[in-house]
Amino acid sequence: MSVAPAPTVTLGNRFASELPELAVPWRAEEVPDPRLLVLNEPLADDLGLDPASLRSPEGLRLLVGNLVPDGATPVAQAYAGHQFGGYSPRLGDGRALLLGELADGGGRLRDLHLKGSGRTPFARGGDGLAAVGPMLREYVVSEAMHALGIPTTRSLAVVATGRPVRRETLLPGAVLARVASSHLRVGSFQYARATGDVDLLRRLADHAIARHHAHAADADSRYLALFEAVVTAQARLVARWMLVGFVHGVMNTDNMTISGETIDYGPCAFMEAFDPAAVYSSIDEAGRYAYGNQPIVAEWNLARFAEALLPLLHDDQEQAVALAVESLGGFRREYSAAWSVGMRAKLGLTDALDDAVVSPLVDELFTLLQHGRVDHTSYFRALGAAARGDGEPARGLFLDLAAYDAWAERWRALDPDADLMDRVNPVYIPRNHLVEEALTAGTAGDLGPLERLLTAVTRPFDERPGLEGYAAPAPPDFGAYRTFCGT
Repeated sequence: MSVAPAPTVTLGNRFASELPELAVPWRAEEVPDPRLLVLNEPLADDLGLDPASLRSPEGLRLLVGNLVPDGATPVAQAYAGHQFGGYSPRLGDGRALLLGELADGGGRLRDLHLKGSGRTPFARGGDGLAAVGPMLREYVVSEAMHALGIPTTRSLAVVATGRPVRRETLLPGAVLARVASSHLRVGSFQYARATGDVDLLRRLADHAIARHHAHAADADSRYLALFEAVVTAQARLVARWMLVGFVHGVMNTDNMTISGETIDYGPCAFMEAFDPAAVYSSIDEAGRYAYGNQPIVAEWNLARFAEALLPLLHDDQEQAVALAVESLGGFRREYSAAWSVGMRAKLGLTDALDDAVVSPLVDELFTLLQHGRVDHTSYFRALGAAARGDGEPARGLFLDLAAYDAWAERWRALDPDADLMDRVNPVYIPRNHLVEEALTAGTAGDLGPLERLLTAVTRPFDERPGLEGYAAPAPPDFGAYRTFCGT
């Protein structure tokens, strides 16, 4: 019987060494009975990690933080944040650890980070643990987002701990190992600003520039250039969310990255029936983070980022504010441009068409989708068939056929490109009822539904026989959908 060798992993400690004020050295709690639930072998390969070694007993201990490579400095990161609009000056990694950094196959520095690894000094009364279900949710949704081409943190593995976690009931515990370009957040800058230490704020900004936005280092005003780069990255990111119907669910400032990656898949979901007011998070009672509010919230969060950066933008506060306001104005331009390009592609329309033609067409379509409570994903995929001459699948989703037919006639007259549409309109997304089915089964020890769901959503644009159930909306008896953050 062959035995996989112990993993040889070198983890850097750049964040911990450059920004010790934002890093509390810490160790993960010992896991009594680690058992691998799912391993992302392609991601492991890209990181230069041997999947067989990661499956070994030593590899599992690495993935839960109990085997720390020589030279690594695991830390809990400090950050602040606005949560549902209210400012919390000290949040931080309450149940997470940054194990360190490693380079991927392209030479890019990546964080290796844990969730559910135990209490830290930032736990604030929480148990620091995570249950199997929420960690599997992050795995499947983050990998689906990656397959859709949306910038995101990625999931490397979920490891069951053998330790029960008390929520409403006792649930099996798990640790998620995830990978990110970094875990720098708007909340990281809010924390640094709140300390009153401008040198710390400057070092954090320089760290972010070197890590993510190197072009800003050569700008006349490097910190203003950093702000503008983050504005652009977040505008394009949120536009991509909107184009696929993704609802993050908890867009607090501590959940907005400086890199422009999607992070923290807690009470997230994909919208089915088109509705700008769609909310799935059980804690978002006022709808602050509804689907249609996401661009507005992103801009608000970036205003908080600007406030944190003010001491670096200009010595005179009024001039610093003026510079920030002017640069923040770029968010709506960048968002509108990204949304427009993406929506033209979803409709198969060329960039040469005048906005005066396209914009009214888009507006009218979304009115029809909302009034008819039409499934967002199914409709746009079916529209590709309509561009090839088979309009019935798309048409059959509407109740007001006369209004839809009038719209479709105008759209077809623009000679839409069906191949382009099929490249951007997914067949498969993590349908909410299928996610819940996979999480329930996974919690009970059956990973089959999760594996089948991953097979569909990690190749979202390739229609395959036998997967028809993964392309269909939830059945009527599924009812209203609510998600929970799992803490």
